[in-house]
Amino acid sequence: MHYVSAGLTIFVALSHLAFMYIEMFTWTTARTRKSFGLTEEFAVASKTLAANQGLYNGFLAAGLIWSLFAPAPTGWQLALFFNGCVLVAGVFGGLTATKKILLIQALPAALAIASLILTPH
Repeated sequence: MHYVSAGLTIFVALSHLAFMYIEMFTWTTARTRKSFGLTEEFAVASKTLAANQGLYNGFLAAGLIWSLFAPAPTGWQLALFFNGCVLVAGVFGGLTATKKILLIQALPAALAIASLILTPH
């Protein structure tokens, strides 16, 4: 995999590891509640749902990391698939939750996909 594609894929993977951590382990903390604009009551009530979402973000990160170590052309295919999953999730989140998700989640995945497609493999 080309360095730019690998770098973008690493960025997306690390982002999703951070999302996983926040959603699974810090969802009800004051800092996370402030970042997401959540009341304490809502954070507590949605803690299990957030942890479930965090687990899925961890799976996306695992797939992206796997793509970096898989031999060609499998690594390229895995990177394209998992970045595609992130892009779809980011677009859906941007349309249904907050537009910020388009910038934070969908854009990096779209850049990684563009790099993967435009770089010979």
